[in-house]
Amino acid sequence: MPNWFLGKIRYQQPVDDATVGTRNEEFIKQKNVTEAYLVDAVSYTDAEGRLYQEIAANTPEFEITNISRMKLADVLMIEDGGETWFKVKALFILDDEKTGKQKKTPSVMLVNAETPKQAYERVEVSLKSSLDPFEITDVNITKILDIFPYNEEEQRNLRPLAEVVSEQE
Repeated sequence: MPNWFLGKIRYQQPVDDATVGTRNEEFIKQKNVTEAYLVDAVSYTDAEGRLYQEIAANTPEFEITNISRMKLADVLMIEDGGETWFKVKALFILDDEKTGKQKKTPSVMLVNAETPKQAYERVEVSLKSSLDPFEITDVNITKILDIFPYNEEEQRNLRPLAEVVSEQE
């Protein structure tokens, strides 16, 4: 089961502003930009390392400002599904055998879509195979720009040094 971590980074981006005066040409106007990314990692340290690894190629001089665990039941990544990520909350309705009452268990999913309606429909289609009845209660837009799932091909080389040296010779 994946462990999802929400990482936020901050960096300064130059502003292309025609109102900057000529005597301040040596001072470039900059604005702070904050971005959020979702990473599948083993620990906070691993999440930090993966963020540096994934983002360093595209973003110069950034700092990680926050890493927090995000409890998600599922992440639905649909190819060509849209750039916007939506957080969808569904309640599974279960009958409690001891009390005879209905119990609603929340489940949070993340899905990429163009509109909230499309996100709702995608989660609904995904949950139709579920045995328990459900009710989708919330569809919220997130600030997540990209998701980095765990990829076994990216595993580090943990072989003995003698094997690596003998292959190079």
